[in-house]
Amino acid sequence: MKMYDEEGAVIETPHGATYDPAWRARCRPPRTEPCTALEMPMSSRSKRPTQDAERQARLAALREAQQKADRRRRIILVIAGAAVAFALIVPTAIVLMNQTRRTAEVEAAAEAPIEGEEQVEVPSATHVAEPVPYETVAPTAVAGGSLPPLGGDHDPVVQNCGFYTAPVRNENAVHSLEHGAVWLTYQEGLDAAAVERLRALAEDNSYVLASPYADLAAPVVATAWGVQVALDSVDDERLAPFVERYQQGEQTPEPGAPCSGGIGE
Repeated sequence: MKMYDEEGAVIETPHGATYDPAWRARCRPPRTEPCTALEMPMSSRSKRPTQDAERQARLAALREAQQKADRRRRIILVIAGAAVAFALIVPTAIVLMNQTRRTAEVEAAAEAPIEGEEQVEVPSATHVAEPVPYETVAPTAVAGGSLPPLGGDHDPVVQNCGFYTAPVRNENAVHSLEHGAVWLTYQEGLDAAAVERLRALAEDNSYVLASPYADLAAPVVATAWGVQVALDSVDDERLAPFVERYQQGEQTPEPGAPCSGGIGE
């Protein structure tokens, strides 16, 4: 519909809509019908619906961008967490598999005869207060040095299992053997790394006693009740099977008896 000025001429608004200067006269009372939107001037038409729509569009775009950013963060966190878990689990699994394989190898070796071990029949296991001449049980003087006793009469007090940096009394250590301990003796002056390996064995096994031994005939000697093997080093492959086989082994006179509550560490 066209709109005219006071002289009857049609006028155009900047937006192409017409404007009627006589609108006020037509739309004010006593007119009974409301003016239509087309009869109203551009300045009177409401611009809020357009503004609200634009605002809603901007908010929707912001929400979508925020949701995309949140999804990216979640994906990054999931990937990072998976990478960390993988980095932790894989080395641990490898260590456990290697340890399991090593344990199986040691157990298998312990079932077979241990090369070089000597077994003797122990004639007596009495508690005595005086020193014991262990030459009657096993030779203490051999070519190149001495060997610890494999059993026999012993002190009433047990030598506590564990690691020692000084020699212990034969009589107390033999009592530990009677209770199922493995006594690992090492030469005085053995290198520090090897000594630490023996310390670790003593700390990891509740029935292992480790101590230096004066004039020992071999770098390391492993002894249990009635059985003994001389070893070339702590890396000797017979060491772990010996401990596995004879710690609380079948040859033990008093299996399960404590290796604590006595003297020493």
